[in-house]
Amino acid sequence: MASGGGGGGSKMADKEKKKKESILDLSKYIDKTIRVKFQGGREASGVLKGFDPLLNLVLDGTIEYMRDPDDQYKLTEDTRQLGLVVCRGTSVVLICPQDGMEAIPNPFIQQQDG
Repeated sequence: MASGGGGGGSKMADKEKKKKESILDLSKYIDKTIRVKFQGGREASGVLKGFDPLLNLVLDGTIEYMRDPDDQYKLTEDTRQLGLVVCRGTSVVLICPQDGMEAIPNPFIQQQDG
């Protein structure tokens, strides 16, 4: 009475190796300025120097954008220089290039006529 599950181990190992590839290709943003939003509302921008599949980021010349003390979801004009930082991937919510980014009005808020 032989069991038929002898060759399944190598197939599973192949799937594990493929799973470790990052679905996000940040290599095109190396040495370019990016903006990062984190869980909890913090935002920062800096030059991407490195990353790994877990989305841990190394940013140089990093600037943190300070939040309004009265409204934690509103950014102020104040900034803080952080320099070289390592950002933990589990707290990263959004990554976007700094160039070409602009704020737009919320399209879901209905405009009131005069």
